[in-house]
Parts: sequence; C-alpha cells; structure tokens
Amino acid sequence: MSVVELDSSPKLGPLFGRAVLGMLPGMSSRRRELPDTVLVRTDVAVDPAHLAKYNEVCGFRLTDALPSTYPHILAFPLQVKLMSDPSFPFPLMGLVHVANKITQRRPITLADTFSLRVRVENLRDHEKGKQFDVVSEVVPAGEAEPAWVDVSTYLRRGGGSGSAKSTKEQLAQPTAHGIWRIPGDIGRRYAEVSGDHNPIHLYNATAKLFGFPRAIAHGMWTKAHAIAAFEGKLPDAYEVDVTFKVPVLLPAKAGFTSWPTAEGHAFELWDARKPKPHLAGSIRKI
Repeated sequence: MSVVELDSSPKLGPLFGRAVLGMLPGMSSRRRELPDTVLVRTDVAVDPAHLAKYNEVCGFRLTDALPSTYPHILAFPLQVKLMSDPSFPFPLMGLVHVANKITQRRPITLADTFSLRVRVENLRDHEKGKQFDVVSEVVPAGEAEPAWVDVSTYLRRGGGSGSAKSTKEQLAQPTAHGIWRIPGDIGRRYAEVSGDHNPIHLYNATAKLFGFPRAIAHGMWTKAHAIAAFEGKLPDAYEVDVTFKVPVLLPAKAGFTSWPTAEGHAFELWDARKPKPHLAGSIRKI
C-alpha cells in the first residue's frame, strides 16, 4: 500500500475534465484491480462560512458541530482524484453511487483540526456489474483512531456476474410524515458547496446527455436533508446507513417517513405521486 500526502485539496475542475476524457474510447485503464493508494491530507480545518452555507443548503441548524455528512464533501476531492486517475479501472463518469454508510464515533467541531484519509477497496461482483467501496476517514489531531468513517459504495454497470437480486422487504408503507418540495436548482446549489458539479445534477440538458430525463438531486444531499430531520434526537456516536434507489428528478415532491427501531431510527424517502422509493436508511447508536 502506498501513501501519498497532499498539502492542499485537489482542484476539482481539472479532475472532472480528466474524468470526461476517460470516457473516450481507448482512454480507460486496462487494469482490473483497484489501486492500493491511500491519499492523505493533514492539518485540515473547517471554514465556518463554508459550513454555514452547507448547513443552509441541506437544512441543518447553525452550530459549531459538523453534521455527520459534512466531512464527506471535504473528502470528496480526494475521492475524485483517486477515481479519475488513468490507472483506475473504471471511468468516473460511468459510476453510480448506490449506498453510503457513515460512522461518527464522536462529534467533530469547528475547533478540531484533523487529517483526511481516502482509499478504495473491496472490488466485488454485482448482479448488474462490479461494485467497490471508497473509504474516507477523519483522524483528529492528537488522536490515533478515526473519529469519522465514510464508506461510499459505487456500481460500474455492465457484465454483471453476481448473485441474484436482493429480496429485501420494503421497510415501511409509503405513508408520508412530511412532504419535501425540492426545487429545480437544488443540484446547482449543492454543487456550489460540495464541489460535485457532475452534469447529471445541474441542468436538464446536461442530464439528458447521460440518459436522465431531467436533472437529478445528489444522493448525498438527500441523505443530509434526511439526517437534518433528526437534529436534537441523535446521540454523539452513531452510524447512519443509506441505500440510494430511484433518482430524484428535479423539481420534485417527495414523501419522507421515519419510525423508531430497537437500535435507533429508520427512514425512507418516496416519490409523493407514486410508490417509488428514492432512499432507505437507518440510524444506529454505537
């Protein structure tokens, strides 16, 4: 395993440009294994103004504590740098974000400085292709173990040889406890604070180039907005696990429902007009 230390956050513009080039014939890697590189960025501090903008877009209150989804956008440039490298076995633009699990072992605040670590692992079969995990960690200064771990699972479609489709039962009936009215520009607004300017999220015209009828919301925005509904109810240490299902076409009207479980909470987001699930998740105290 090779460790590469970065002295600043990678610039996303050139990385996305490289990712687009990776879609061209003959530009993809011949490798079929994941790189064993770990990217590390040290002495990271949070910009309070940026945190405030993120909280506003995602629906969080303004506090010194970071929402558990916020470190994901700090790690995102490192993730893109790994996945847009010519040695990576799959083109970045063809990947589908299918799941995300965040483990927060203690709150992270504006007073903390920390290191970010990002790696990829666990390449495996999927019924629709191949999937793998991008693991991101926050290690606060003076501490040996990560206080926050994010596992994003991505799918590369094509040539599937995995097991049969899961028969997991629906968690709850699509009876909304609240209605989300999601504006058409939320993709652009979230892109401004997250750096994720994937064209499928920005405009209808650019989304259509990738097979979507309209622009779609970022999966991590829907997860963040869902967690915001639990503010004041979350323990200091918890795990929040989400599966992304049907994309949210913008603008949208969606039904949100949640219920208590033995370990914490469960929640789902549904299309308000028809019983199609956008997201299913759970929160577990650790």
